[in-house]
Amino acid sequence: MFSFERLDVWQKTRVFSKEIHKVTSLFPKEEQFGLSQHIRKSTISIVSNIAEATSRFGDTEFKRFIEIAIGSLYETISQLYVAFDNDYIAKEVFDKFYSEAEIIAKMLSKLSKARNKK
Repeated sequence: MFSFERLDVWQKTRVFSKEIHKVTSLFPKEEQFGLSQHIRKSTISIVSNIAEATSRFGDTEFKRFIEIAIGSLYETISQLYVAFDNDYIAKEVFDKFYSEAEIIAKMLSKLSKARNKK
């Protein structure tokens, strides 16, 4: 088992990404290679950068990849606002993803700080 697979935040983000993929598959056809693809890429970036962070031995590099993951999470939320504003997702769906993103952001911040204390 790889070390990132044991991280609660990686597991939670993996589920988050899967749910995003399900919802974006319902976007209008003209958005499948636009907004839908951008949102999917940003969620994949979150999961991937958490994994890559765990492969780094130095605290500086670890923190940098966690910061990139946080940035991708923020990007995802911004893109979800666009999806909501264009009526591609309902308020309840947006709120669910927003709440999950807040939890993930806190978990990532905590992970970064915990690594700095070692």
